[in-house]
Amino acid sequence: MTLPLKTPARHPGRAPLLAAAACALWAALAVQAATPPSSAPSAAAGAASAAALEVPTPTDATPPSSLGQRIYSQTKPRLLQVRTLLKTQDSQSSVGSGFLVSNEGHLITNYHVVSQYALKPDRHRLVYVSADGQQGPLDLLAVDVIHDLALLKPADPKALAGRGAISFRPSSLALERGARMFALGNPLDVGFAVNEGAFNGPVERSFTETLFFGGAMSPGMSGGPALDEQGRLVGVNVAKRLDGEQVSFLIPAKFAESLLNNARNGKPITTPAYPQLTEQITAHQQHLTERFMAQPWRSAGHSRYTIPVPQETFMRCWGQGAGNSGNRGLQFEHTNCEMDSRLFINGSLDIGHIGVRHEVYDGKRIGPLRFAERHSGSFGNEHFGFKSGQTTAPQCKERTVQAGAGANGLPLRAVVCISAYKKLPGLYRMGVLVATVDQSTGGVQGRLDAVGVSFDNGLKLAQHYINGFGWIAPQNASR
Repeated sequence: MTLPLKTPARHPGRAPLLAAAACALWAALAVQAATPPSSAPSAAAGAASAAALEVPTPTDATPPSSLGQRIYSQTKPRLLQVRTLLKTQDSQSSVGSGFLVSNEGHLITNYHVVSQYALKPDRHRLVYVSADGQQGPLDLLAVDVIHDLALLKPADPKALAGRGAISFRPSSLALERGARMFALGNPLDVGFAVNEGAFNGPVERSFTETLFFGGAMSPGMSGGPALDEQGRLVGVNVAKRLDGEQVSFLIPAKFAESLLNNARNGKPITTPAYPQLTEQITAHQQHLTERFMAQPWRSAGHSRYTIPVPQETFMRCWGQGAGNSGNRGLQFEHTNCEMDSRLFINGSLDIGHIGVRHEVYDGKRIGPLRFAERHSGSFGNEHFGFKSGQTTAPQCKERTVQAGAGANGLPLRAVVCISAYKKLPGLYRMGVLVATVDQSTGGVQGRLDAVGVSFDNGLKLAQHYINGFGWIAPQNASR
């Protein structure tokens, strides 16, 4: 399994609590949120724990195909396919790749490769298949959902004894952009393979550190190793872009090394891993909220209002405008800002991200009555999801609020909605929808979505967003 990237149990008693929470949110929105403390940097990864592969240092005269053959030949004993099987029948429900990182048989793969087992171990089992056809059961020792990694070990470590381990390239040893790299795995379950490509540095504007690999990657290669010319681990295969060519992504090796060092002596996970996921996501959303709120809003360039537009430090903003054609006389401009980084939980749920968007409307050509109808219809067409197996039904409250200081604040029609994640206690999906109401033929509609945040942080983000609106022109300016 390789994650494709595009451009961008029931709890009947939870609903009344959410309704109360939504009311409490509105009550608290009258209070200015305090400036959050800055977040601390993550700890550096530990030292390498496995001997380096004995791959000859290439020279300029070494043909790429020859080096690829040597890399594959040396790495082949340490390559594995990781399969998730249904317990009730001997059939695969997912497949991915993995590789040995210790002489004791520890192996690394992606969390998303083993997520079905991690969340429903009573219904699934894990097995490995080596490049020479050896098979055996696997135990899951730990997961890192933030970096999409998992640490496993054969139920019988002796079965893989003597195969060695792939070494970690030291983080202190920088890799030059354009350096040759090799991604290995079992694409599409057709056999083990090596794909040559180039290192292109870290992905820009990504909240979680990710590496850009200029090479091919196919489903089934997830969790496989990406190596330098000496056969040392640079990253772990994780995803590719569907709308581009040779645009693939790696998890930096330091996170795999840290997971190994922290959990190599852990006990196998035999119950659903939701508590571990909840703990990791809770820490992640705290860091995300603090970094997001520490950045000042950018100007939207509007002549009448200040409109909150986030910095593009770890987001990308795209704009679009439309004139009369196809819009029956209503003119508008649209801006959408989203994060590329999201946390995979299961095949139908990803969280851990924030999105902000707004639309500016000009209805002078259609008049007040038609503008009011169109503007109100656009507001009413917004939705905040539905009750599902993942979340409770959203609880929403609508109010008229004043953005800015005192009685001269900008009046806004605002809706706040909140849903709880059923199996990730203390985490919520929160949305804020606002629209200006001071003009008869023009205005702004904006929305913020925070997916996978605590209630307190959802409240802070809602207040922070509403406070981002305000006046540029005086309140009594021409309408």
